[in-house]
Amino acid sequence: MSEPRWIVGVDLGGTNVVVGLVPIEGGEPRSVRQLLTLAERGPEDIVNRVAAAVQEAIDDTLSETGAPRESVAGMGIGSPGPLDRASGVVLNTPNLGWVDVPLRGLLSSAVGLEATLDNDANCATFGEWWQGAGRGLSSVVGITLGTGIGGGIVLDGELVHGASDAAGEIGHMSIDFTGRRCKCGNYGCLEAYCSGPNIAARAREGIESGAESLLADLVDGDLDQITAATVYEAVVLGDTYANEVMTETAKILGAGIANIINVLNPEAVVIAGGVTRAGPHLFVPLGAEVRRRAFRSAERACRILPAELPEMAGMVGAAGIFKKVVYGTV
Repeated sequence: MSEPRWIVGVDLGGTNVVVGLVPIEGGEPRSVRQLLTLAERGPEDIVNRVAAAVQEAIDDTLSETGAPRESVAGMGIGSPGPLDRASGVVLNTPNLGWVDVPLRGLLSSAVGLEATLDNDANCATFGEWWQGAGRGLSSVVGITLGTGIGGGIVLDGELVHGASDAAGEIGHMSIDFTGRRCKCGNYGCLEAYCSGPNIAARAREGIESGAESLLADLVDGDLDQITAATVYEAVVLGDTYANEVMTETAKILGAGIANIINVLNPEAVVIAGGVTRAGPHLFVPLGAEVRRRAFRSAERACRILPAELPEMAGMVGAAGIFKKVVYGTV
């Protein structure tokens, strides 16, 4: 019987899917593939195309190495939630339009491999803890800034799921209980201020209220075309107003991270997403806000770090979670 050498990782997102083979001991993934999710085609189409990509990745790796099929231990899958890990069912994910899709079973049967299923943000955090910015640490909190804000928590080397697999919803902590309306229906969520679309919305609202900025010129006067990337572009060009928006974003995010540090006392908070390209324009005021708000001993013990595996953290983490579940350790 061949010793297991690789685990398939699948990171299913609302826009893209990343598939690859991760060495069972960790290290550089092989045969990485990306494909468009094309959620409008429905779950059957996605499962079929992902299964084909997985099989191609396996075939390429086995062909290159001469290893037998038994050297592939299994498959870890990351998906947007909420989901039921025990049954392997994606319960309801708006970005994909899915309700009660038995994703783990469908992919497992299609590929012929044992599989695990976990939340995509949990997978990304686990990937950064296992092989990325948080490697070697005991406790790491991950935050992903994108269309929404995702999160994951690793404490004492264990991924925290909570009583109903809902732990880590960092984007929906309340920063201002009478604040901006969030898509979740609540008010004042961190996501309502610091997600990519809401950074853009806050910038646009300021210009509509009379703020002078290069942002309008960068989108030829069509303010609806402003994105978080546009705000960052204007910051680089020295735009005062865009810098104010970025600084305010950093302070709000810093308040949220201070809450996390005070509650969980982690060794690191790892931040992923396009907003991190702002570099010191984000991290300097963010760090200052954290120092202002968090307990001194907890703040000093915690590093705030950019992600090291921004494109592959979810795929790597999904494979790592499979190893943890099946073998009890990574």
